[in-house]
Amino acid sequence: MQLKLKLWFICLMWTVVGIRNVLTGALRDHIITNGYPATVGEVPYIVGLLVREGNLARWCGGSIIHNNWVLTAAHCTDHVTSVTVYYGATRRTQALFNVMVNSGHIIQHPDWPASIGNDIALIRTPHVGFWGMVQKIELPGLSERSNSYEQFTVKTCGWGSTYDDSPLPEWLQCVDLAIISNEQCSRSYGELPDSVLCVDTPQGRSICDGDSGGPLVTKENHKLVGITSFSDAESCKSAAPAGFARITSHLEWIKNVSGVSY
Repeated sequence: MQLKLKLWFICLMWTVVGIRNVLTGALRDHIITNGYPATVGEVPYIVGLLVREGNLARWCGGSIIHNNWVLTAAHCTDHVTSVTVYYGATRRTQALFNVMVNSGHIIQHPDWPASIGNDIALIRTPHVGFWGMVQKIELPGLSERSNSYEQFTVKTCGWGSTYDDSPLPEWLQCVDLAIISNEQCSRSYGELPDSVLCVDTPQGRSICDGDSGGPLVTKENHKLVGITSFSDAESCKSAAPAGFARITSHLEWIKNVSGVSY
């Protein structure tokens, strides 16, 4: 099947029809489809990102991996002039505090956008202290690079659409899903690189517009295994799988840039 990936103001050489980038327009901050509301402090590692490109702004998510580092999707940071990082928010507009960094603090994967599997970027931030409402999420260990995590139950959260083109929400939503094989995922999207990780989306439970860059975390041992990247172009409630950048494919790059490893 031919695929397509909709990105903000860029045209990828990777032309495929059927995939939609989960980022759409200026200040389109919506919620995960058919998820459940997070409790206050349930997801202390998630951050909201207000990404600015000149006078335009858009909303993404990210994950705290160190006092000075946040992980997000590369497509969230294309052509940006600044990013404001919102910490400790459950209600999107009521973060505990925020910091703003310019484009010089953003490091995209060097092979983005040549491959959808490299949809990952690091944001260097001022030092942030950790406590109950603001905390890092651990990465898999370097020894786990070969782990596919197939059939693992995972949780992803964000302030993305509850349905296609839904109005603006406020409250953080989460959804529990299961990781599937890339072979199964490729039945919907065509051949995918190993650096993509996919989840099943039963009963329309999935990521949607505005969830880009958010975390995918294992329920069992709470490791960050994916960064929200794409979903079906036809509808957020499609039965097609949702796609994430696979963290284990990028552990060496993350270590080399940030020094963070396990």
